[in-house]
Amino acid sequence: MRPPVIIAHLSDLHLGAHDPVAVASIAADVEAVRPALTVVTGDLTMRAREREFRKVRELLDRLPGPVLAVTGNHDVPLADWRRVLTPYDRWKSWIDGDLEPVRKVPGITALGLQSMPRWRWKNGRVTSRQAGEVVRVLGAAPQGDVRVLALHHPPLATGTAALLGRRHLLAAARAARVDLVLAGHTHVPDVRVLGHQVFVVAGTTTSHRVRGSSCSWSMISADRGEIVVRERNLGPDGWHVGRVVHVRVSAGVSSG
Repeated sequence: MRPPVIIAHLSDLHLGAHDPVAVASIAADVEAVRPALTVVTGDLTMRAREREFRKVRELLDRLPGPVLAVTGNHDVPLADWRRVLTPYDRWKSWIDGDLEPVRKVPGITALGLQSMPRWRWKNGRVTSRQAGEVVRVLGAAPQGDVRVLALHHPPLATGTAALLGRRHLLAAARAARVDLVLAGHTHVPDVRVLGHQVFVVAGTTTSHRVRGSSCSWSMISADRGEIVVRERNLGPDGWHVGRVVHVRVSAGVSSG
């Protein structure tokens, strides 16, 4: 029987509009929990500038690997020709040549989706092709693996923040028996359950652009039908455990 699998979930780093204390201390705090996988769900930069991507690369190299990172709306150039012609070139050069990476480690199969097309300004979109990838990749995960889907935009958001294509994505996630859906974008930590799936939104990990809470990231433990989300918050004395959410899932999650 395998021990619980640990996933570190970071988001919205916004390097270029960052808290230097958070940037300096986050890698050691993540390393301390010994995650099997580190996931960063978008907005790694503030304005997709070269110098910001360089800082991101330096930080990612300090985080425990493997790392799976996906783009956010701030990772696409804002208002110049690059947004039209080469929107993801800097991302591919500095972060990952694959915009929809797959990571497979013992006990986990994870897929990242690119939910920020160049023609959208802030809110996201996923396509039927991407929904098909969810089924193809995560539906074929080994029995007992925790199946993780990561994207920047929360699929359960409603109203003007709703993700275009969410109906197809949620149907694909159910068909693929996805256990965890990880997102960011809001800068507000959140945990929700829909059916047998747990949706975790991480707060902003290293940005001073907080919204009602401190910098934070989520330590996620999955073991035999139980998922535990421990939010790690930055305070005056360093990182500490904040809210802890226990979720019992009657089907899907298994570590062995």
